[in-house]
Parts: sequence; structure tokens; C-alpha cells
Amino acid sequence: MATPVVRAFFDEATNTATFVVRDPGGDACAVIDSVLDFDYASGRTDTRSADAVIDWIRAEGLRVDWILETHVHADHLSAAPYIQERLGGKIGIGDRITVVQNTFGKIFNEGTEFQRDGSQFDKLFVEGDRFAIGALEGHVLHTPGHTPACLTYVIGDAAFVGDTLFMPDYGTARCDFPGGSADALYASIQKILTLPDATRIFVAHDYKAPGRDSYAWETTVAEEKARNVHIGGGTSREDFVKMREARDATLSMPRLIIPSLQVNMRAGQMPPPEDDGRTYLKVPVNGL
Repeated sequence: MATPVVRAFFDEATNTATFVVRDPGGDACAVIDSVLDFDYASGRTDTRSADAVIDWIRAEGLRVDWILETHVHADHLSAAPYIQERLGGKIGIGDRITVVQNTFGKIFNEGTEFQRDGSQFDKLFVEGDRFAIGALEGHVLHTPGHTPACLTYVIGDAAFVGDTLFMPDYGTARCDFPGGSADALYASIQKILTLPDATRIFVAHDYKAPGRDSYAWETTVAEEKARNVHIGGGTSREDFVKMREARDATLSMPRLIIPSLQVNMRAGQMPPPEDDGRTYLKVPVNGL
């Protein structure tokens, strides 16, 4: 089994890990879960996080084949179109993005001009789809629960699970956003845990679990099965769902959920400018 080279870029402001996955025998790569910096108070974007990824790719002489999203993130804006404009590559996400677009298109009252067919993305993946990064072959697992469109990208001996799993000492994703399901998340995690024990798992976020001093984003299937504080050791579906739903009821909304959803359901593009030439993001009062 191929062993891709993985380079992580961690954005502490949003606790997000962006990954560049590289064909070890060539110059092809993919970018997974990129970040566009956003200051909510001023409404200003910044590209320093994306520029660090771009600069590294250019310094390594790599070609971008794919810019992949594990799901529509609710805690950071995607830099996918910014990276695509500078480095090329196709933007991909799960085909259930249409469910997310329908849900949040209504919540944000986007109107008929907002396309809800996933056409903002270059590729809509379904379970079992295969794709290439140079000579590396990847395949797709549909792993809903956190959101309906969540995917896991399995590339060689590495699995990029998005928010479905976190480090073993931190647990699993919340399921209380519209379209989320603790029962579906349990089934998705079991699917991931059927991969070989040595499979490297790369998680999209880390928050430093109590007692841990540094951020981490790489573990293995074996470690998750044995030690994950929410799902490890053979936790039953019933116990997991009960725990997850009780825990989710105590969580506040992510700080950037309002801008993130509006941008990310558009493949990282901002809403179209209004009559004054400015772009606006909506805040649905008491709407989420």
C-alpha cells in the first residue's frame, strides 16, 4: 500500500488542520480542508493561512490535482477558490452537498439565484468513487453524522476523516447541526474503523484535550478503536448515541458558523455583490 507524504498546516485561530497530500514518487498533490482567515468583527478576510500552503507547494515544485473538502465546515471559511486560482486543481466534496445547500439556502433565504445542485464544485463524490493524485489512488467513504455530506478520503495508508473523529483523547464530532445524526455518526465511525489497524488517521481539528500540552492531528485506526474516549473499547450504538446527544445539548455554536456556512456551501465563494457593489453575509436572528 502506498504511503503518501502528508504535510500539515495548523490554524490555531480555528483549530483547523489543513493537509497537503503528496505522491511520494512524483510532483502531484492534493490540498484537504483549506482555511481562509476571517475577522468577524471587521468583516475582513485574509489569506495568510492559504498563502503559507501555496508557498510551500510552490517551493516543493508540486502540482495540485485536487482541492478537497471533507464537508461544509461550520467553524472556518474555505480558501479553495483562492488556492485554485493560483495553483489549479479541481474542487471536490460529497454529493450530499445538495442536502446542505437546500437546508441552509432556506435558512439564509438565498432565493432562486442560489444554485442548490452542487454546481459550484468541480466534482461531487459518492461512496466508492476513486480518484488519482499522480500515481497515488484514493477512494471515498461517505461518513455522514456530523453533516449529511461528510466524506472520508482514503489515500494509500492514510484516511482524512474531517470532523467525524478527533484524536483519541478528545472523541468525536457533534451531531446537532441541521441534518446531523448521532446514530449515523456511529455507523460512519464503524465504517472507518474497518480499515486496517495501521491506517493513519488525520483529523481536521484539535483542541488539546485536558492534560495534553500540544496540538495533534495524526493517529491510527488501532488507537481510535482502543482508546477513543467516546467510541473506543467497543462502545455500543445505544450508549454512544445517548452520550453524544447529551453532550451536544451543552455545546454553544461555533464562533464563525454564520459566515462559514454561507461561504462554504458555495465552494468557498462569497455571495454575489449587491447593488452597491459590496458583498454581504446574512445573520438570521433566532434562525439556527
